[in-house]
Amino acid sequence: MRRLFGSVRARAAIGATLVVAVALVAAGLALLWVLRANLTDQTDLQAEVGAQDVASQVALGKAFKDLDLPDDRVVQVVSDGGRVLAVSEDLESVEGAGSSQVRVGGAEPVEDDGEDDPGRGEVSDDEPKLSGGSAVVDGEHADYRFAAVEATTPQGQTVTAYAGAPRSAEQGAVGSVTDAMLIGLPAMLVVVGGVTWLVTRRALRPVEGIRKEMSAITASEDLSRRVPEPDAHDEVARLARTTNETLGALEASVERQRRFVADASHELRSPIASLRTQLEVGSAHPELLDVEGAVRDTVRLQAVAADLLLLARLDAGERPGRAHVDVGLLVREEVSQRSDRLPVMVKVTDGLEVAGSRGQLARVLGNLLDNAQRHARGSVDVWVHGDLGDVLLRVADDGAGIPAAERERVFERFVRLDDARSRDEGGAGLGLAIARDVALRHGGTLTVSEGERGGALFALRLPAA
Repeated sequence: MRRLFGSVRARAAIGATLVVAVALVAAGLALLWVLRANLTDQTDLQAEVGAQDVASQVALGKAFKDLDLPDDRVVQVVSDGGRVLAVSEDLESVEGAGSSQVRVGGAEPVEDDGEDDPGRGEVSDDEPKLSGGSAVVDGEHADYRFAAVEATTPQGQTVTAYAGAPRSAEQGAVGSVTDAMLIGLPAMLVVVGGVTWLVTRRALRPVEGIRKEMSAITASEDLSRRVPEPDAHDEVARLARTTNETLGALEASVERQRRFVADASHELRSPIASLRTQLEVGSAHPELLDVEGAVRDTVRLQAVAADLLLLARLDAGERPGRAHVDVGLLVREEVSQRSDRLPVMVKVTDGLEVAGSRGQLARVLGNLLDNAQRHARGSVDVWVHGDLGDVLLRVADDGAGIPAAERERVFERFVRLDDARSRDEGGAGLGLAIARDVALRHGGTLTVSEGERGGALFALRLPAA
């Protein structure tokens, strides 16, 4: 049971049913209130018309016993003293009118002014007074709405005419609507819940397929598999496409890691094997030990290990520092500390700062200079200047350049375009990959194009601090 009601289908069905229930109850109550108010107004109007009619007859001087009382109304004419002067036929009891008496008690004496034609009285202009009550007419009890209208007889006697209209029509209509709502509301809620359950179940069926496939991928560790993509263009289809894109990116990342480990093992195997061979030879024949070769292999092994460690930290998402680094000053200091076989021409603009790690930026500059001097014929040029709010560092050589089709490939790890050169001269193929990763971590870019002298031109663009 807990599993059933913990599903999305159950929660959606219950939620939709509750929302519809609240809406229908609110709408039903509002409908009943409006219906009751309208029917009550109609009943009050009927009572007012009856009371006005009787009051008009009284004002015209018609005798109380001769009043024409409406058959469908409960009527009482009551004096100021509370004496019943006229009453409807078959009225057995009444509450809410002028008096509880249902029999005529006779008219109170009225002074005669001696005129043969006393004229006519008048009906009060005040709004009729409305009230609720009940009455028993010919043995049938019913609720009524009473209207009271004051009138003055031609002799000057003030009386009040009460007329009541039955509320049976109002109560019948309200009762019928209430019964219909009590019967229809549960049925409608059952329909809403069932339809929501079925629609949600059908809509979530692809999600279950995605879940099963993801579970199978996790169990098999086969990242080449993909989840099924529905033909629809809804959120579930977009979820499936995004999931497949994530699986593709994960597969590519794992493949890159595998190649990286394989290439790293290959790169480390050569200097380690060479160093071991030299040490074994030196151990057996000390006079044959190549100390300089062993040092070179050790230095190369140390450099590769440092590069791999830096790449691992970058892959782990290590964020650079936020110190302000003067790029022009950094270039001058790094170039002055190098003992290169080719001259480096520096042209920088002072005062251009970026936010980041000075050590990592110096590593980028060193890798770019190493790459340029490795391929240059005569010299290397370095420029630093501002460009559209950024700091632009460019390193160019006068070598053979890089073919356009290979300009992005040079930033891949363990890639060396010049297969003819020796491994010692070419390096491990990690320098440019490290340089681009560091540039990206600093919010910048590193690109390569053809320089003015035909060689490679590397451009490092970083946001100014």
